[in-house]
Amino acid sequence: MPHDSNEPCHGPASFLPTHGMYRREFLTRSGSGLGWLALASMLQAEQASVRSNAISLEGDLANPLTPRPTHFQAHARSVIFLFMSGGPSHVDLFDPKPELHRLAGQPIPESFGAFKTRRNVARNHLMPSLRPYRPRGQSGIEVSEFLPHLAGCVDDICLLRGCYGDSVTHPESVYLMNTGSILMGRASLGSWAAYGLGTVNQNMPAFVVLPDPAGWVKGGAPAWSNGYLPTAYQGTLLRGGDSPVLDLKTPVGISEAQQRDTINLVNRLNRETLPESSDAAELSARIAAYELAFRMQSHAPAVVDLRGETLATRRLYGLDGVVTAEFGTRCLLARRLVESGVRFVQIYCGDTNGWDGHSDMERNHSRLCAQSDLPVAGLLQDLRSRGLLDSTLVIWGGEFGRMPMSEGTNGRDHNPHGFSMWMAGAGVRGGQVIGATDPVGLRAELDRTHVHDLHATILHLLGLDHERLTFRHNGRDQRLTDVAGTVIQKALSG
Repeated sequence: MPHDSNEPCHGPASFLPTHGMYRREFLTRSGSGLGWLALASMLQAEQASVRSNAISLEGDLANPLTPRPTHFQAHARSVIFLFMSGGPSHVDLFDPKPELHRLAGQPIPESFGAFKTRRNVARNHLMPSLRPYRPRGQSGIEVSEFLPHLAGCVDDICLLRGCYGDSVTHPESVYLMNTGSILMGRASLGSWAAYGLGTVNQNMPAFVVLPDPAGWVKGGAPAWSNGYLPTAYQGTLLRGGDSPVLDLKTPVGISEAQQRDTINLVNRLNRETLPESSDAAELSARIAAYELAFRMQSHAPAVVDLRGETLATRRLYGLDGVVTAEFGTRCLLARRLVESGVRFVQIYCGDTNGWDGHSDMERNHSRLCAQSDLPVAGLLQDLRSRGLLDSTLVIWGGEFGRMPMSEGTNGRDHNPHGFSMWMAGAGVRGGQVIGATDPVGLRAELDRTHVHDLHATILHLLGLDHERLTFRHNGRDQRLTDVAGTVIQKALSG
């Protein structure tokens, strides 16, 4: 007779315990146990994968900005991002469209598909480029006469004419270009660079922001925020003059020794709390911030002091001109910052409205090109003459481009569907054009470059794999490029 599975097994051949466990109960318990073992193994493997892919902050709690190794050989040591706030017009600056001139004054052809502007003004007609283009440099890249000085540097530039984004409004597009997401609260590109690499100069921040004094970019401070990364990686606002950082100077009546003693006391108390803190990274960032601020008091003023620059250098950046002096000063500061070891510098060109030419495009872009053209060209020339362009990646662009159709009589609306940006310097093959928009400049059509692709390429040039540079937040490995992004291989020099 076969043994009833509901009865205890007491036979000598049984491997079950003899304290009354039934076979069905054993299998149930064993199955659960094996499931837990499998789950534990999977979780352990997942954690090992996270540890191998993400930057580890263990051992860096005393200084979150300790220099860290790259994933592979880096081309760039530093980045200067020239952000044209408001959305410069690609069809008026970098993307000549003969078809736009031929069809000027006509509605957009049906062959481009049903399309309406953000303001649902379907009656707007195609508007030609405001200034003529002509080939420049040995490469023969066509650049608008809006930018005569920058056109002289075209052989250093890799022009991306097929860029596109995800949003038609300013704040969301600013966030996308700066943080990889249209949503507020993500970590910015400069913060990711600081998190992945640390800084080579412990007396200066790793990530510095030079805002336009006439007004902040639409979207504001979240554009250079650390997001969910530790606060040590947030962008530090820097201005010119004797007070580069607000409240940096020692208060009147307080000696350096007294301030040093105060900081030592505060940091000692913080370190005593550190082992018991549930948020050690944030507390460590606060300790590092106190130390950095103290060191910057003696170091930063020398970095931003331009009095030692030659007259020729000052003229190169346009410091002798009323129109170019302010932006030229910030471009010169950017060179001095990367020269001093700052990892990532972002300069904003344009006040709150900036390049946002909804009306009178000619006046809007004439003013901003006059402010920025000479200083940007001077920056590229200066970096090259000092041997810094080989280790500094320069990026130019805004949050989106502008429509080929008119808005009103002489303006252009926002266009995230196709626009131009350019890169130059470390690891970039200059003198070439990558990508194209359609015949009237409405949509990216050839070798399309999403913002995620641009970010992946920037990190690659810094020696960082955008898929491996992660940070655990809310149970997910966050990254700058989310789940997308491809390195623009054609842009690389080798």
